[in-house]
Amino acid sequence: MRVVIAPNAFKGSLSALDAANAIAEGVRAVASDADLVLVPIADGGDGTVEALVAAVGGERRTVPVRGPLGEPVDADYGLIDGGSTAVVEMAKAAGLALVPLEKRDPRITTTYGVGELLREAYDGGARHFIVGIGGSATNDGGAGMAQALGYHLLDENGHELPPGGLALKRLARVHVGGVHANWKEAEVEVACDVTNPLTGPSGASAVYGPQKGATPEMVAELDAALHHFAEVIRRDLGVDVEQLPGAGAAGGLGAGLVAFTGARLRPGAEMVMEALNLDERLEGADLVITGEGRLDSQTARFGKGPAAVARHGRNAGIPVVAIGGSIADETELRLLFDGLEATVVQPCSLDEAIAQARPLLVRAATRLMRLLSTGRGLA
Repeated sequence: MRVVIAPNAFKGSLSALDAANAIAEGVRAVASDADLVLVPIADGGDGTVEALVAAVGGERRTVPVRGPLGEPVDADYGLIDGGSTAVVEMAKAAGLALVPLEKRDPRITTTYGVGELLREAYDGGARHFIVGIGGSATNDGGAGMAQALGYHLLDENGHELPPGGLALKRLARVHVGGVHANWKEAEVEVACDVTNPLTGPSGASAVYGPQKGATPEMVAELDAALHHFAEVIRRDLGVDVEQLPGAGAAGGLGAGLVAFTGARLRPGAEMVMEALNLDERLEGADLVITGEGRLDSQTARFGKGPAAVARHGRNAGIPVVAIGGSIADETELRLLFDGLEATVVQPCSLDEAIAQARPLLVRAATRLMRLLSTGRGLA
């Protein structure tokens, strides 16, 4: 029996690789001779670097970059495909987790460190980039990233703008003479699972600004600054990003990546599945096991990793079962998966479930395989 084990991270408890190993242990407890193929997955968010590097035998590199408040932070990125593809999570360099609650202010936070990661990977030979842009602390439209790549964002006196989204209201022109590389040579793909435009009531500032510390007054200021930024980009670079679906992701970094690197915004999970060569790994499989910390309607509706695995499995004619730390909206999920199994089957607190995540996942996989081996079908 050939089993492909392709879980997402169980957020707060297990990485995707740890989850895959736990499921494998449970499978082997019942089917010791099973041929197991471990493919830890991600959907472009947290854990994408680790999942891709682990699944395809890549490497991780850590470099010092400028953090969201200008402080030095150590950020890692991944290299796969022999170093030709770089995997970058913007949150490693400009994530909300890097900013203490009392210091959160999207008027001044910067994506400069994201540009440093891209520059480092480009200079190392990468020409294909997979960029995950979830979890940002920023609202600068990718301005800081652009500056790190050598673009000059100048005010009316010819001075470089300081960090942060609010400074963009003073932008007079974009000067491209200092760009360190020809990004037309590169293919930049951005994992983007939201459709927010850059500005307006559903834009970056209005929707995501408050969680980054923005008051209603700040939201209005930042939205106006991004609108002006988009106008200057349209005039100086010939790229219209303001109403582009996904442009508002990560405080407008989606727009910045399109404008300054020629990036494409794509659904994150599908992009990762391609990088993992999932269809090839499914060949000859009898069963696929996926999962994540919580399985619910969002799993199906918002293109999360397990849903992408289910679609690929279905296309290949292979049954796909999912294990979740918790399961809700079963009726909807059963349209997607051939079987469901929860790790928690007895009352316990969330803290206990997180602390015991690994043994609970092992036992869930064991129960699942016992059901299959006795011919009683899938739970």
